[in-house]
Amino acid sequence: MDLNTLKPALGSTKQGKRIGRGPGSGHGKTAGKGHKGQKARSGGSIKAGFEGGQMPLQRRLPKRGFTPLSRIEYSLVNLKQLDVFDAGSTVDAAALASKGLIKSAGCNIKILGDGEIVKSLKICATKFTQSAKEKIIAAGGSAEEKN
Repeated sequence: MDLNTLKPALGSTKQGKRIGRGPGSGHGKTAGKGHKGQKARSGGSIKAGFEGGQMPLQRRLPKRGFTPLSRIEYSLVNLKQLDVFDAGSTVDAAALASKGLIKSAGCNIKILGDGEIVKSLKICATKFTQSAKEKIIAAGGSAEEKN
């Protein structure tokens, strides 16, 4: 087999439209562009969002707020959700992801203090609220912050 003998499989390629090549082609005369007007001209097309001179929608609506570049997104987990773990176990990103409490193991986690915790758990997260930390320590567990 040589490179000069390679051909595409039958039916996998189509012939291009030969527009403006006479009436027999079905695309002669105006070449599928209709009669006159802006869209029939060479290089003539209307920009996306152009409304015929009326003030475009994206300029009529007010700008609101901004997203700071330094923003850090946290996956939030409440203490009441940690009941699914056995007493004495280590709760980290991988464990939370395996139980379906967060989407992926590679995200930042913040433990919130909603609910009660009765088991002693070793919890590793990016951040804790003050109330969550107090409840975890009161239950005999440990709250370890990691970056």
